[in-house]
Amino acid sequence: MTDHTTLTRRSTLAGATALALAPLAARAQGAAEATRARGTTEVTGIVYEDRGSKGRRGPDDPGLPDVMVSNGREVVRTDAEGRYTLPMGDEAVIFVIKPTGFALPLGADGLPRFTYLHQPAGTPPDLPLRYPGIAPTGPLPPSVDFGLVRSPESGDFDVVLFTDPQPESHAELTFVRDTAIARVLGTGGEFEQVAFGMTTGDVLFDDLSLYPRQNRIIAQVGVPWFHLGGNHDLNFEAPDARYSRETFKRTFGAPYYALEHGGVLFVMLDNVRYLGAATATAGRGGRYEGRIGERQLAFVENLLTQTPSDRLVVVAMHIPLASDLGPDDPGISTADRAQLLRLLAGRPSLSVAGHTHTTEHHYLGADGRPGATGEGAHHHHVLTAVSGSWWSGPPDRRGIATADSRDGTPHGFHVLSIAGGRHYTTRYVPASDDAGRQMRIVLESQFHADDLARHPNTRLYELLGATIPAESAGSTNVVVNLFDGGPRSRVSFRIGDGPLVPMVRTRRPDPFVAAIYARNAATKKSWVKAEPSTHLWVARLPRDLKAGTHRLTVEAADEYGRPHRDALVLELLDGAAARAG
Repeated sequence: MTDHTTLTRRSTLAGATALALAPLAARAQGAAEATRARGTTEVTGIVYEDRGSKGRRGPDDPGLPDVMVSNGREVVRTDAEGRYTLPMGDEAVIFVIKPTGFALPLGADGLPRFTYLHQPAGTPPDLPLRYPGIAPTGPLPPSVDFGLVRSPESGDFDVVLFTDPQPESHAELTFVRDTAIARVLGTGGEFEQVAFGMTTGDVLFDDLSLYPRQNRIIAQVGVPWFHLGGNHDLNFEAPDARYSRETFKRTFGAPYYALEHGGVLFVMLDNVRYLGAATATAGRGGRYEGRIGERQLAFVENLLTQTPSDRLVVVAMHIPLASDLGPDDPGISTADRAQLLRLLAGRPSLSVAGHTHTTEHHYLGADGRPGATGEGAHHHHVLTAVSGSWWSGPPDRRGIATADSRDGTPHGFHVLSIAGGRHYTTRYVPASDDAGRQMRIVLESQFHADDLARHPNTRLYELLGATIPAESAGSTNVVVNLFDGGPRSRVSFRIGDGPLVPMVRTRRPDPFVAAIYARNAATKKSWVKAEPSTHLWVARLPRDLKAGTHRLTVEAADEYGRPHRDALVLELLDGAAARAG
């Protein structure tokens, strides 16, 4: 068997006739002829069905037709015998695009194998990389083959979406293990439909020596897990972007790629463009920008050209296409997002990202600007970070950082649910003790609550709790953080059996997380602060609310129209009781 990483899964046209496959062979032949005309090196090989899951091709393993293979730019389909030919340069990444109905072989570390790295001399030895790069791969083999294992797939399935676990120590990797991973492994049937998982960047926090342990832990979930690199998965010693993913590629394979499952196309992009170690900050890391780049955009275009226009496309990346914290900031949004959106126009699609440690829903127009309405708007979902506030905050009773995100969302992850291979929803899953809760309700009765939160002798429930003097009712805000809410969500509250009072979506910091950060500075990482939240709703309590004990119920509908409900007991004290308290 050739020394390469291979992917696995089933061809949708395995039973097609030679006549039907003739155009595919012609396209592959045309690509080969164009390559020879340019005088470029070619790579050729076979995609085959690994019937015995042997990891190498046997005499009874047939070639698979109509499977896509790519060099990261061109995309070709295998011919009737399963053969492909692609152009390649002196260094290249060749990968197979897993078709629906086939599974990828897994390595000893549990990772899907789908890549052949062609770096004859390996990572340049004069690069002073702190973490190992790629060993020399030697001359190009005569045939670079990929084996796929037949595996039936349903169009109804779930995908676990992690982003930014970002442990910078073994202790924090233990936090990942004992929160998010333990939650996925938990019983109750919540994750029975999970087909695979993905981590959309910042797998680690600069210390790339943690990859092996991370992989051993994630393998215990028992499903294929795909990874993208973030800005903290870089080799910062590299002089530019060219060799900035050497450790990532050695560990996971292609830095960007695609796969199909259940009739859905998943496009996994690397939109972190490293700007070089010469611009590195004194403390850690280096500068980067959010940019997909011409080569990846060409890959997406070539991929979509060979994908039916009614096929659901899910695009994953690390840096958001657009973030509420700065839609035009190249450090937290993607500069060339409009080019990607033009390629996706007219197709059913969703994109997901991480990076900002906030939870956001955006609907983007063709120009890439947020706030679009109508059916043509592209849905972009910025996911909750597994590490929340970078593992900041007071420890819980297990000694794990509570890690509330800077927009007030408890740290956690999402699950993407696909129905019929065409329709999707996402849901937020808290990773720790808040499991099951989708919102937080607080009462904001103190005018200078932000300042008072810094007083160590001011109890949090006195600032934001549900016991207030009756005369303060009319000046008290009900503040609801619907953790995975967005522009299409609706939130209301009612007192007792009274009428629903609509609440107003308000862009501002969550007062609860601001108070948590203010009084726990010693356990908070230095850059962490409360940021404006995109999923906060505010309304005043009725001014005529009488002293006494009341039930306050919040009713919400999320981005998909699903109902959520939570409640608290509100105690309004009359003047004498308030003074006595």
